Amino acid sequence: MRYWIGVASRQHVLRGVSEGICQVCHGKGRPLQQMAPNDWIIYYSPTEVFGEQEPCRRFTAIGQIEPTEPYTVTLSADFTPWRRDVTFYPAKEVSIEPLIGQLSFIKDPRRWGFPFRRGCFAIPYEDFCLIAGTMGVTIE
Repeated sequence: MRYWIGVASRQHVLRGVSEGICQVCHGKGRPLQQMAPNDWIIYYSPTEVFGEQEPCRRFTAIGQIEPTEPYTVTLSADFTPWRRDVTFYPAKEVSIEPLIGQLSFIKDPRRWGFPFRRGCFAIPYEDFCLIAGTMGVTIE
């Protein structure tokens, strides 16, 4: 089992939660193909709305990957993103600031945002449990 961080605006995350799907890296398939059924994903939202500047800087959703394969959906003539089905759990949104010094995947607290530029990445179990617990979710 692996534990993932996905990065998306809060607006996009909330839409994904309502649809029971995850989509990362502007719809690229490779990160989703690396995920396996029962893997976990936590979304980090740097902004409230994609393309706008209003900061969010919170972990906004947590879920578990369903045992279905990644698939594409056609949203427009030139945008066919990859998605995966996810079971999201009730969770509170939490600010990243109090956790920065405790997360091992953040190597330099002065540049704490750097890892999130990847859009989707695996993190250690201990980091995942810390974030999930702060969100009010206990994982087994």
